[in-house]
Amino acid sequence: MCNLYSLKTGDLFATWNKVLKLPVVWDGQASNFEPRPEIKMTERAPIVRYVAGQAVVSMMQWAWRAPTGKPVFNYVSESRDFSKSDRVLIPADAFYEFTAPQPGQKRKTRWKFTMVDNPLFWIAGIVKSGCWTMLTTAPGPDIAPYHDRQIVLLSAEQGRDWLDLARPQEEMLAPAAAGTLNVERDFPPEPADLFS
Repeated sequence: MCNLYSLKTGDLFATWNKVLKLPVVWDGQASNFEPRPEIKMTERAPIVRYVAGQAVVSMMQWAWRAPTGKPVFNYVSESRDFSKSDRVLIPADAFYEFTAPQPGQKRKTRWKFTMVDNPLFWIAGIVKSGCWTMLTTAPGPDIAPYHDRQIVLLSAEQGRDWLDLARPQEEMLAPAAAGTLNVERDFPPEPADLFS
């Protein structure tokens, strides 16, 4: 499951205003957000909520605690109704999945996923107990070779639809179509091409 993503995009405020077609306001603490190449589970990160016709950006912790004490950082979306949930968008420019180590390595192989033609995209999420989590669904063809689940991905333009449920949630919570994602091995690095 996804427990690492990045947000390095430069002028976030202008970008979000444009793609959400909503006034974007900061809740007072998020405006000092610095781009981050690695956002890890349980860290605070920016999310976007729909409040009184505005997109409100807040800094909030990723993952609430289950009754067992374990962090809930991903949440299965199938057969759930999110119409009354506190729906949020998690802005990202990449996310990572892990597979078995490469031969001769001890650490797992880390794969970086970015969205084709979308330097900024959204991950669908919900808030509970003052923390947020990412929603997951069945894997699309681009992710299936690397993991048996995928986070729910929305293009920059689809974000508002999740906030105000302008489209049926089943359409938005679907696996990513083939060709939606670029994938590259992030660790260990690919061997250098001796002939390039």
